[in-house]
Amino acid sequence: MLEDVQGRPDDRQLPIGEVGISGLRYPVTAWDRENGSQATVAEVSMSVDLRADVKGAHLSRFVEVLEDSDVTLSPQAIPVILGNLQQRLAARRAGFSADFPFFIRRSAPVTGVTARMDYQCRLSGRSDGSGTVTTVGVRVPVTSVCPCSKAISDYGAHNQRGYITLRVRPRDEGDGPVTVWAEDLIEIAEASASSPVFPLLKRPDERYVTMQAHDHPVFVEDMVRAAAGALSDDDRMTWFSVEAVNDESIHNHAAFARIDSAQLPLRHQDDPAVLRTAEVSGV
Repeated sequence: MLEDVQGRPDDRQLPIGEVGISGLRYPVTAWDRENGSQATVAEVSMSVDLRADVKGAHLSRFVEVLEDSDVTLSPQAIPVILGNLQQRLAARRAGFSADFPFFIRRSAPVTGVTARMDYQCRLSGRSDGSGTVTTVGVRVPVTSVCPCSKAISDYGAHNQRGYITLRVRPRDEGDGPVTVWAEDLIEIAEASASSPVFPLLKRPDERYVTMQAHDHPVFVEDMVRAAAGALSDDDRMTWFSVEAVNDESIHNHAAFARIDSAQLPLRHQDDPAVLRTAEVSGV
């Protein structure tokens, strides 16, 4: 018998809020609105709390939990994984996150040629024994055209690559969180920009996308307000945050704006399409 060193008592009487593993790259399947699931590779972090009288956590058990869970990564899978962590490591609290590329086959707007486009997604959650909080996040590349540049220039307007990051907490239905597809959030983000970006474009597509973007100029403030408005109208969400970042093409800095629903008052009573105020940080 080999000694269980992690199981030794510790007399310093200092509980640890989180102990676990991070940076674990692991093959997984992720929920997919069109195909049911898709194979990808996630970077995983897992943690539990540690009692004051216990020396260390058994780190091998984290990988065992992931290996034994055998679930498709989705909002519904997070409470299952957290419960397995709590049980396997005799913990009161547990945390889990997985960051992974998510692929969607996109069609060009005119020619219809298709190719796969990748988006960075995150599924995460925390459980403290009294409840579980699950969060779904996506980071979506977009194109934005500057409204000010278009208004004051004799020729065209400057445009740039931007990224819109949405994070939402699905409403709990009692037996787990309601389904929120990554594709749902991606569509909201892309609709908030001047134009989506595409993995493959032919000349007619490039012409269309360029003109579409110039017909819909937006600031970073416009993008976060548009996305926040769409998320506010979605009763599947109990909380959301929106961030837009533009890598400015005529400046040596980026512009950003951010909205957190926890900082927003109720919708305007007379006009439900207008938020009373928005805590926006921007340039």
